Amino acid sequence: MKSYIWSLPTRVFHWLFVVLILLAFLTDDDKLLNYHAIIGYGILTLLVFRFFWGYLGPKNSRFKDFPMALRDIKEFISNIFSSKQKYVGHNPIASYVMIGIFIVVFLTIITGILTFGIQEGKGLLSSLNSGFFKEMELFEDIHEFLSSILIALIVLHLLGILSDRVLHAKHETLNSIFSGYKVTKEDESIKLTIFQKLLAALFLAIFIAFLLFNLITPSNPLIVSSHKGVDYKKQNELFVKECASCHTLYPPHTLPKRSWIALMSDLENHFEDDASLDEEDNKNILDFLLKNSAETSTQEVSVKILNSIKNKDIIAITHTDFFKTRHKDISKEVFAHADVKSRANCKACHSDIEKGLIEDDKIKNIRAFM
Repeated sequence: MKSYIWSLPTRVFHWLFVVLILLAFLTDDDKLLNYHAIIGYGILTLLVFRFFWGYLGPKNSRFKDFPMALRDIKEFISNIFSSKQKYVGHNPIASYVMIGIFIVVFLTIITGILTFGIQEGKGLLSSLNSGFFKEMELFEDIHEFLSSILIALIVLHLLGILSDRVLHAKHETLNSIFSGYKVTKEDESIKLTIFQKLLAALFLAIFIAFLLFNLITPSNPLIVSSHKGVDYKKQNELFVKECASCHTLYPPHTLPKRSWIALMSDLENHFEDDASLDEEDNKNILDFLLKNSAETSTQEVSVKILNSIKNKDIIAITHTDFFKTRHKDISKEVFAHADVKSRANCKACHSDIEKGLIEDDKIKNIRAFM
């Protein structure tokens, strides 16, 4: 006999959950970080629905219907090869895996929002960037660790589906998440109440509104950056005039104080050129650089360059381990392109660098130089 055990809202949640988690892993890239964040918020919306559905939804979808007692686990394992079907919804092992997935996904999203705010200075918690920027890598490490646990749980879930397909194929458990129907000994069908239908419709409307909101307003509070572009010409016209006439105008926060002091004290040997300035102009520019050096910035690039340089005598960004690591996969042909010409020509790819920003989503696609 076939019983209707998984309602349409439960199945829709399941497949939206699957698709968004897959997209979250596919967008785990610096250039796609804004999309990654939006997808994370979308998954959080689904989790909120699943939380309420776990208490207010129909039989089999409610958390109290998950067989998670120790005796249930022992009985399930001892009869795992039996053709008898006792558990209409989730079996005990699947129940633990599903609850584990929900918890880990929730924690992954929370640490993702923290990482996005603290490390990138973006989103709902961007205000934390100024206070916790020195620990920005901690939250990223926790986020990635939780992502690894999630992968392990997903693998367990898939293995469970495979084993059930092999051992209990006649119950059509896999098909049930598509059709809602599963083969049972007696009629175990569910039926949604008006309240449950309204609850599901409300959350679906909220989810669709969320997607439309992000399409219509791409620079919304969920992903907007707290770091704003700088008009260096207004701040120090001499700095722009002298430093941008020959090369990219490197923001002061891309090097620490000791590097700027070393660079400005030897301008007559400025990368094989004589860029000497009179004493007054030199002091003017140096004071500006020191006032806005990497030590004074909470931008990710500043913190990582500082950590990369440490106590080394480095006066060029391209000589830092940070730069080398970030650009290690870019071929020599790209740097030799007529529109690039040099590793030091940062503005060829970073369109916002001369405004004091080095946002990952503003990086030009390197295919343009191939």
